[in-house]
Amino acid sequence: MDETQILQYFPASLRKQIGSEDLAGAEEIRVRVRQPLEFNYRDRRVKQFGIVERTDLYAMLNYMTGYSLYSLEEEIRQGFFTLEGGHRVGLCGHMSYHGTDDGERTDVLYDISGLNIRIARELKGCAKELLACLRSGRSIHNTLIFAPPGVGKTTYLRDCIRMLSAGEAGRPGLKVGVVDERSEIAACHRGVMQNDLGPRTDVLDNCPKAIGMQMLLRSMSPDVIAVDELGGETDYEAVAHAMRTGVRILGTVHAKNRREVMEKPHMAEILASGDWRLARIDRGEDGLRHVFVYGKSEEGIWVN
Repeated sequence: MDETQILQYFPASLRKQIGSEDLAGAEEIRVRVRQPLEFNYRDRRVKQFGIVERTDLYAMLNYMTGYSLYSLEEEIRQGFFTLEGGHRVGLCGHMSYHGTDDGERTDVLYDISGLNIRIARELKGCAKELLACLRSGRSIHNTLIFAPPGVGKTTYLRDCIRMLSAGEAGRPGLKVGVVDERSEIAACHRGVMQNDLGPRTDVLDNCPKAIGMQMLLRSMSPDVIAVDELGGETDYEAVAHAMRTGVRILGTVHAKNRREVMEKPHMAEILASGDWRLARIDRGEDGLRHVFVYGKSEEGIWVN
């Protein structure tokens, strides 16, 4: 899907204020009731257009979902859904929790008051130099890519997956299993990948990471398992189990610096249990990304 087709989701009152040129370089579009429509750009510029009314926001939701908002009830409960083309729509509003007969609690998001449209762009080749630093023989070192939110971890992860799967620099492709819990890596729309992850990649979409890693190990014999935003204890238990089977891990975590990575619960134990690389992504004021890769010296000290 061409990014300019996002314009079709805006009601006429807002669409007439926006041109296709306004989408060039845009990374996020913020839609908030009774606030200006806001475009955020990779070079940190911000453009604002008009004022969004609740009727505008719900018109957009109808256009995006084909007038079938509640067919996406499960996705909405998680706070996001994916458009054709891989663009992801985050949701904010009133969250209500309800008890069930078996003692479980379910949550419902309604009175939606804000949208965040994250524009999907595949930057093929952006991770070429990074992947060269992660290589270990035919495969890769276990690797965690870290950065604050919005800097580009998933973009680099996606490109690494694509190159590992397709093969590059004379190396054959590897079997890559992807657990895409939040539909950001493959950006599946109605079960079909919208992003190019290579020919030897198998994706579990909208699946919890710990469960998905176990499923891939049992059924898909991956060489590499890729996951986004590792966090909970069960995630790291699944990572440790996968490593014991000989599978390499390629993942991301939220962190500003290496110290924050090391201070995460269970992280030090995981990093001590295998051959790891840590890759930090920085974004300059001009929007350009820079990558720094750390590995352990013979003395066990992390060095760049």
